[in-house]
Amino acid sequence: MKKLLFYTLFFAAAATTMLAGCKKDGNYPGGTVSPYIPLYDLRNLYKGTDLTLSADNMFGSTKISGVVVSDFSGKNMPEGLLVLQDKKRLQQLRGISIPIGADAAKYIPGDSVSVDVVGGVLKRVNGLLQITGVPASSVTKVATGRVIPPNRVPSSAILADPSRYESTLVAIVKGGFDPLPTPADKFGGDKIVNDGFENITLHTEAGATFANTSLPVSANFYGIVFEQAGAKPGEFIPEVRMRTGNDVQILSSTVEIKPVLISGFISDVEGGDGNYEYMQFLATKDIDFKATPYSVVVTNNAGASLPGGFPTLSWATGSLTTTGAARTYKLDITSGSAKKGTYFYVGGTTKLINGPNSTDISSSNWVKAFNYSTTNGNGFGVKTSGLFANSGNASGFAIFQGTTVNANTVPVDVIMVGAGGSLLSPDGTQGYRIANTDWYDIINPITLEPQPFYRQGSNTLNMVYTTSDQGFFYKLSGIYNVRLGKWVQARTQNNLDLTKTSTIDELEGLTIRIGVDQNGTEVSRDTIPPTTLKF
Repeated sequence: MKKLLFYTLFFAAAATTMLAGCKKDGNYPGGTVSPYIPLYDLRNLYKGTDLTLSADNMFGSTKISGVVVSDFSGKNMPEGLLVLQDKKRLQQLRGISIPIGADAAKYIPGDSVSVDVVGGVLKRVNGLLQITGVPASSVTKVATGRVIPPNRVPSSAILADPSRYESTLVAIVKGGFDPLPTPADKFGGDKIVNDGFENITLHTEAGATFANTSLPVSANFYGIVFEQAGAKPGEFIPEVRMRTGNDVQILSSTVEIKPVLISGFISDVEGGDGNYEYMQFLATKDIDFKATPYSVVVTNNAGASLPGGFPTLSWATGSLTTTGAARTYKLDITSGSAKKGTYFYVGGTTKLINGPNSTDISSSNWVKAFNYSTTNGNGFGVKTSGLFANSGNASGFAIFQGTTVNANTVPVDVIMVGAGGSLLSPDGTQGYRIANTDWYDIINPITLEPQPFYRQGSNTLNMVYTTSDQGFFYKLSGIYNVRLGKWVQARTQNNLDLTKTSTIDELEGLTIRIGVDQNGTEVSRDTIPPTTLKF
């Protein structure tokens, strides 16, 4: 397989931690040491061995403070552990667990407490970092009813750096189970939940008040991250424990299977773009497009596109005139077919992989080949030298079931590149409609508020533009489980720098990408899978 040159942008982040305190030599006259050490700094004191806490090793501090997140009313917390979190250092949320016995149950979520920890021992107990040896009398409640903002964390982030999230309250959003749960499946025990990023363990004690509650199809799970010692020395395995039955927020009890998925596209080939751009899709079932037509709409929000302003008709905004650049352009798919698990293409009639004089890929499944550079779109959109914007304002495309697209039509799938331009009206009533996907949600999964448009609420994810005129294919890598009707691994953007001799295997198969330095020496290597299905 040929080597694919790619460019990696290195962002150097330099962070200097300014520890609370002052010198006693007069450099800071009148300064006093804060009695409270942030939990971020406290956790950083632990270097793998037990540490007895003192004012000296806590930089002059003697206490910690935080908001309680533990709740013993659901009988699913580790016995006697008071769990609190704070965000006092660099806005970094951190937590800690303190075993104080039966008194831990006296505190409820939202209580603000102060704890004198001098003499306590910072250590790992069965994998969990704790401050042991602190008497219950060292804990003082200073306030109640503190708001604990939802903290949505992908399971992949927890698995990658569990210590960062340990003893904090997280939200595992849009979680589900494989296989699909039956009414006989209950929360009790260890259950593997997937949120579209990774699998993580949801642990429920047999005696928990909700242990015998049936598992939902899709839900948000709020819980505290704890670590357990693994089989190997130094191995720690994170798990999430819900506190009560109220920590389950059911989102759906039905399965909705997407018939078509967006899996890639090229919007800026080497050379002129006119009639050379194309989009790649993956069918999740057998489709006869004559019997069940679809349509694809591309949006180009470049400054010269018409009409200007907000997209009053969403994807159907089209154009004001019969000439010039259009905001949106529609392509109807009314013939051809696609087999379950195969890729198909929509784009220009040239059917070349990377612009003029490149590899012919016409033998692939082209269900719509249309010369958009000489012909107006199907229903709206005027002929154009380029369907997509290549930089600046946002661009993107959506696929719809059926050929009727108006202001209220919801797509099957949608991908956006960039975030600039007039995309969403200030009152939130005009914009580009999104679908429920791995990236977007029509209903905010945390607040449950409607957010039907791109850039509204949590719908802010977008792809990033590549270098212009270089022939990058946006290859989306993700895994969609057809049985569950959900993404079990969210799509990620991979930019393949195609050449004139690239082959279709690079778009549809496993690609090895090799990074080289300015001298041509290999410095990195990774493997890029296409979007695939799990059955």
